[in-house]
Amino acid sequence: MSKIALKFCGVQSLEDLQVVSDSIAQYIGFIFAESKRKVNPHLVGQWLKEVNTKKKVVAVFVNPTLEEIHSVLKHVPVDVIQFHGNETIEQIAQVRETYPGFIWKALHHHDHTLEEMEKYIELVDGFVVDSRTKDQWGGTGVSFDWDAVPVYLEFAEKHNKICFIAGGVNEENISNLLNYHPQAIDLSSGIEVDRKKSKEKILLIEERVLQHEHIS
Repeated sequence: MSKIALKFCGVQSLEDLQVVSDSIAQYIGFIFAESKRKVNPHLVGQWLKEVNTKKKVVAVFVNPTLEEIHSVLKHVPVDVIQFHGNETIEQIAQVRETYPGFIWKALHHHDHTLEEMEKYIELVDGFVVDSRTKDQWGGTGVSFDWDAVPVYLEFAEKHNKICFIAGGVNEENISNLLNYHPQAIDLSSGIEVDRKKSKEKILLIEERVLQHEHIS
């Protein structure tokens, strides 16, 4: 079985970055949208110079202007732009014209998520399927019904896209999610203690993922 891609998102400090850089995650995420985990791009650029991580850097935006994206790209070496709002096809196409990296679209799990994936399929390189509460776009610590995961995976694999499962994944429930054989998992609050990235929680997550890969 191929390796499960891990993304550790919501890095908020140099200490957080050092912790996730020592992990097996392939991707680390920074939030540049209004959020309790929002970070300053200038600071992030400095942290990345100091830590010199080999991880792929994901910049998360919610309904950004082109100016907001460019102000982040000026300071941060971004490998992936993740759109996590109500961005239109036209808005993403505009970014695609000038941005050479990968683009992911986050979508919230509901009855019509697959139809939304179809809409964006030609423009994006991957998806993040998340849960949403009425006042938060993501990072809610709430999971959706994972019985839907196989349908999302089948769609993504058919179109040769990566699909991350996000929302409320933690060391206590990740084994349940792994039973659905996800391609990729996105964690944020599930690897935190008191809003800081926890080495202990990350080690538990890694242990479960590696064990699953070993027996699959």
